[in-house]
Amino acid sequence: MPDGGNIMRGTNSEATAVLALVVVGLVIRSQLRARPLRRHGSLVFPVLFAVLGVAGLAFGIASVVKEHPLTTLPIVLLTVSLAVAAGLGAARSRTVRVWRDPERGVLRQGTAVTTGLWLTSAAVHFGLGMWIDHAAGAGILGATSLYAYLAIGLGTQNLLLRGRAAAL
Repeated sequence: MPDGGNIMRGTNSEATAVLALVVVGLVIRSQLRARPLRRHGSLVFPVLFAVLGVAGLAFGIASVVKEHPLTTLPIVLLTVSLAVAAGLGAARSRTVRVWRDPERGVLRQGTAVTTGLWLTSAAVHFGLGMWIDHAAGAGILGATSLYAYLAIGLGTQNLLLRGRAAAL
């Protein structure tokens, strides 16, 4: 007979995967629309994701340490994951079209390559998240790092896009 902890862990993983797919899907959908590149608007979602990311990381760390001490490997993997998020955000920023429209100002629109890089980013986060959770031996630190991952990736992308827009 399975114990309740294993059942809950499986349910948390499935719910986290569904939530991740929904969030990434909404972000990709937003990226593919032609929309104004606003001075401060492009940082609203990264800031929101950062707040949620800090809460998620705190919850994830607590989920590990209630079982046993947190070791170095999950922290190193988490750091690598967040560095990869920044790198993929920088790569995505180069694939977004940025142009000036006389009536609407500076516009931006993601491309098929942008979508491919978002899907790659989601797959990388999922894989590294599973590795983090395996290395931690307990808890859901990898899964709960999603918002921090999105904050860093989207924040990097949007800051670099703002730089490109300023050059127009």
